[in-house]
Amino acid sequence: MMMIESLLFYFFSAVMLTSAVLVISARNPVHAVLFLVLCFFNAAGLFLLIGAEFIAMILVIVYVGAVAVLFLFVVMMLDINFSDLRKGFSRYLPVGGTVALILLVQLVLVASVWVVDPQALTTTTSATSGMVENTRAIGRVLYTDYFYPFQVSGLVLLVAMIGAIVLTLRDRKDARRQKVRRQMNLPVGEIVEIVKVESGKGIS
Repeated sequence: MMMIESLLFYFFSAVMLTSAVLVISARNPVHAVLFLVLCFFNAAGLFLLIGAEFIAMILVIVYVGAVAVLFLFVVMMLDINFSDLRKGFSRYLPVGGTVALILLVQLVLVASVWVVDPQALTTTTSATSGMVENTRAIGRVLYTDYFYPFQVSGLVLLVAMIGAIVLTLRDRKDARRQKVRRQMNLPVGEIVEIVKVESGKGIS
């Protein structure tokens, strides 16, 4: 059993790393989004291997089912001349290389001082031990210890949604709007017309 899990781990990891590299190296943006979807699926497989089925399903439903599909439709529907976008690539290459080098140095410094707590694995496995499922364990922690931060994050998302609607809403004078009160008060004769059709004849 451990042999199969190890093989699956290396398989999902290899495919995920390969697809991640292809996301940033693919010249066709549609292919890049498809490789991103493949990367998300393999990441979900890795979460399943460690028993985090809730996070795996959220990854598939939210990121693959919504975000990646939205990216794909936006890329396919927008008429973007990608050859014009690549014209300034060589001009900004030194700046991009410098930023990438700084990020690489920071990652190396973080990894060099990373210390793994010996009790981390015990703490992780004890939360889902016994007959408690992963989803139920997350729900207990989320709605007990982190209830107020969870509600605050919901309010922040609500404010962001309202702000996006307000910023994109335009009051156009030539726009035709539905007048519900006038429609409800219309007489029946103006809404419904009763026509008596003779047998064998249609309505002209």
